[in-house]
Amino acid sequence: MIFTLPIMSQFVAALAIAALASPLPAEGAAPGADGTSWTVHAKAVYTSTGQVLENAAVVVQDGKIRAITPGIVAPRGALEVEAVTAGFVEAGSRIHDGFFSVEQSTEVQPQRAIADSLDPFDVRWKRLADSGVTTAYVAPLERNVIGGQGLAVKTAGEPTVAARTVPGRGYVTGVIGSLPSSGNSPAFGRPTSFYNRRPTTRMGVEWEWRKAFFDAVAAKRIPEREFDGAAQLRQVLAGELGLYITAWATQDIRTAIFLKEELAREGFGTVQLVIEAAAEAWKEPKLLVRSGAAVILPPFPDQGRTQDQSFMPLDAAKQVADLGVPFALSAQDARDPGARMAAQAGFAMRGGLTREQALVAVTLTPARILGIDARVGSIEVGKDADLVLWNGAPFEATSGIVGVLVGGALVKDPRP
Repeated sequence: MIFTLPIMSQFVAALAIAALASPLPAEGAAPGADGTSWTVHAKAVYTSTGQVLENAAVVVQDGKIRAITPGIVAPRGALEVEAVTAGFVEAGSRIHDGFFSVEQSTEVQPQRAIADSLDPFDVRWKRLADSGVTTAYVAPLERNVIGGQGLAVKTAGEPTVAARTVPGRGYVTGVIGSLPSSGNSPAFGRPTSFYNRRPTTRMGVEWEWRKAFFDAVAAKRIPEREFDGAAQLRQVLAGELGLYITAWATQDIRTAIFLKEELAREGFGTVQLVIEAAAEAWKEPKLLVRSGAAVILPPFPDQGRTQDQSFMPLDAAKQVADLGVPFALSAQDARDPGARMAAQAGFAMRGGLTREQALVAVTLTPARILGIDARVGSIEVGKDADLVLWNGAPFEATSGIVGVLVGGALVKDPRP
C-alpha cells in the first residue's frame, strides 16, 4: 500500500498514541489494573493556556497527561467527545463540616487545620466531581474571625484526606463582615454562655483582626505574651502564609484592604491577600488594583443580591478582568445544577467575558492563587489528568458535562 506523506504521518502518530496509552479494546474494558490510563479524543481540546487544539488526542497514563496530539483521527478504543477542558478548581468551597470545622469559644484560631474535620465520605464530593470540579479549596465555616487554615483536596480518589491533599500555598483564613458577630450579644452582668462576648458588630470584628496581629508581633518581643496561633500570624506577616479573607460587601472589602495596608505601614510585613466571596469588588476599582489582592467571586445571584445584601451584576467578572486583577469564579458547592461551576462560567460569558477568560477563571487562575498550578489547572503534559469531557462547546446552555477524570480515574463515564 502506498501512502502520501500527510496520511502516513497521521497514521504513524495515531499508532504511536495508541501504543503509549494502551487504549481501551473495542469492547470498552478499562485498560490497566488501576483504571487510570486512557486516550481521550475530542474535536476541540481547550488547554487553558490560550490554545484550542482541533481533533486532538489526550493520552492519560498512570493518572498523568503523557501526550497531547492534535490533528489526528480518534485512536481505536478512545473516549470520543466533542470537547475537553481541564478540571475545574473551586477556590471557594463550602464542603467543610459546618460548626465542627471551627472552635467558637475563641474568635482567633489561626493554628487550626481544616484537615482535622474534613469528611472524605461526604456525598457532596461526588456532586462536585460530577459537576466538573476536580480540586476544591476548603476553608472553615465563616463564623470565627480567624477560623484556621484551609486545604486544597481532590474531589475523588482514595477516601482519606491525606491521599487527596494537593500541597500548595498555605493560607490563614477568616471573615470580615457580619457573620463572625452573628449570635453574639454583649455581657451585661454575669455572662451565661460564651455567646456573651465580642465581637457584636462589624467594628468589633475589625478590632479582633487588628488586635490579633498586633499581639502576635508583641509576643515575638515578649515571650510571656505568646498565644496559640501567634506563630501562624507572624508567618502571614513574613509572607510564608497567605491571608484568605471572606468579605462580601464593599465596606468589608475596604476593611480587608485597609488592614493589609495598615500592617505594611506599621512595618509588620507585606501580606499576600486573597479576598473571597468579593461580590462588590467591582465597586472599588482603584482600591482593588492598589491592594494587589486576588479575588474569588461568589456565585451570580438570581436577583442580583448576595449575602449581606451585596449587589453583584452580571458583568462583575468582566469589570474585574478589565482591571487586570487576578480573579476566579466560584459556585460554592451549589446544589442546583443550574448554579454549579459550568453555569457560573456561562453567566460570566453573558456578562462579557470571552470563553477563554471564563475557562481560565475556573481552572488556571484559581490553581495559581492556591499555588497548585504545577499539578492542576490546565491541560499540559506532566500534569494530573483532571479532565472535563463535554458534548458541545464548553459553558454553552446547550452543552453538558458527560465525563470527568480525576487523577486519571474516570469518575463520570461518557460512554453509553
